[in-house]
Amino acid sequence: MTQTTLLDQAYAEMENSAENDAHRLRFYERLSDVELFMVLDNEPDGDHIDPQVIEYEGQSFVLVFDTEDRLADFTGQITPYVGISGRVLVSMLAQAGLGLGLNLDVAPSSTLLPNDVMIWLDDVLSQTPDEVEARPIEFSPPHNIPQIVLDALDKKLVSASGLAQEVWLTAVTYEGGAKGHLLAFIDTPEGAEHALAKAAHEALNFSGIEAGSIDVAFFDPTEGAAIAIRRCGLRFALPEPTQPDDYKPAAPGMDPDKPPRLK
Repeated sequence: MTQTTLLDQAYAEMENSAENDAHRLRFYERLSDVELFMVLDNEPDGDHIDPQVIEYEGQSFVLVFDTEDRLADFTGQITPYVGISGRVLVSMLAQAGLGLGLNLDVAPSSTLLPNDVMIWLDDVLSQTPDEVEARPIEFSPPHNIPQIVLDALDKKLVSASGLAQEVWLTAVTYEGGAKGHLLAFIDTPEGAEHALAKAAHEALNFSGIEAGSIDVAFFDPTEGAAIAIRRCGLRFALPEPTQPDDYKPAAPGMDPDKPPRLK
């Protein structure tokens, strides 16, 4: 029996709770975060790929699977394919006018996602947090944060491993009296701020709440704000960064900054 994947689990939760937007959003977040395997008509030619396309009810779909075994089960023969990150594939399909055929006939998560879904999801993934300047004057324990938001942040912050030494959630009062919540990254390398802020932004978007409900800020480990946050904040546990493997040339599609091109 094929092992149930995280994508299967998220799809089942969505199907069993059709009226629950949080489960629907969680499925699309998983789809964006996983590596997918796309069936090709021909072997990749440099950074150009030629996906196999099927037609259904007047729409075109590429064939994608969340494991290589499932791709092999579907094709039943040696078939060219490429591994590609979900978010890169979504962007490519949105622009190309194609939909996504996921795990067709080989998994519980078998489904067809038309191009308008790709356009919507690409728009969500393309959003970036607004930058504002506000001076915090007081920190206090976080309160009334939905568990679904805490879970979403906890899962997404796995990507912060190696990019931040500490991550804390705290209530905050700003100069002028405005109040809210703040996700504080402490001791981050220069240049990591954008990636971390976007990851937090996505976690909030896919949890179903307004992204502006929690602000993001970065602090040096010895400054007064960081010390105050540690006294009252909720700390997220970050996994130990993994040791890098020996260098291997990147496969087409795995570098978001260098997506492959559809023929």
